[in-house]
Amino acid sequence: CSGLTSITIPESVTTIGESAFYGCSGLTSVTIPESVTSIGASAFSRCSGLTSITIPESVTSIGDDVFYRCSGLTSVTIPESVTSIGTRAFSGCSGLTSITIPNGVTSIGDYAFSGCSGLTSVTIGSNVTSIGKWAFSGCRGLTEVYCIADNVPETGDYVFDGCPVASATLYVPESAIDNYRATSPWNGFGTILPLTQDMIDGIDCPKASEADENDDTETSRYDLNGRRLSSSQRGINIIRYSDGTTRKVLVK
Repeated sequence: CSGLTSITIPESVTTIGESAFYGCSGLTSVTIPESVTSIGASAFSRCSGLTSITIPESVTSIGDDVFYRCSGLTSVTIPESVTSIGTRAFSGCSGLTSITIPNGVTSIGDYAFSGCSGLTSVTIGSNVTSIGKWAFSGCRGLTEVYCIADNVPETGDYVFDGCPVASATLYVPESAIDNYRATSPWNGFGTILPLTQDMIDGIDCPKASEADENDDTETSRYDLNGRRLSSSQRGINIIRYSDGTTRKVLVK
């Protein structure tokens, strides 16, 4: 259905079947209701016109190839309810620039984000224990990886193959920094630094009394692409304060 441009899935739907919208290249927007608990393999594969999508909290897993080669996708929100990301789930999504894999996720499948050439920043949640082979291969724009897991995740072969990790920065919990530095492929990063507490805990706007005392009222907030945000957004936020300073923080 190459002429289909938008669709609203009604609340009566609980499952989106395999390949349901496969190849709907004209589709630019999709509204998925909270009633949906399952999205089948390849459901939105090759929907190259799709620019953004929000996955509801009712979904617990993102299956194989669900957003495979959705090259127009620039924004995706993965909820805390998701525990696994399947094989090639976002492979070939070359328009994605940053992704936050929430703390609910425990496993990332093979080739999950391979070929996401526009990806510059990845945040991996605290409960990820395994990352499949070639998961981030070909992410040639990658400059920063934030891995909040205290235990070094097990990885398959060639996880960062084709990524410029030698010139990229890896941020990990300070207590685990030596373990990451001793474990491949994490030790391939050119710079490995400890996460700050602000990055781990996120940030709230200062209370009035604190702002008056420290003269550090938040004046503006941006994402990693320099787009101004109207409120906190999951992932890395760049915050500018009234005293002229800026700070990069992770909002969970």
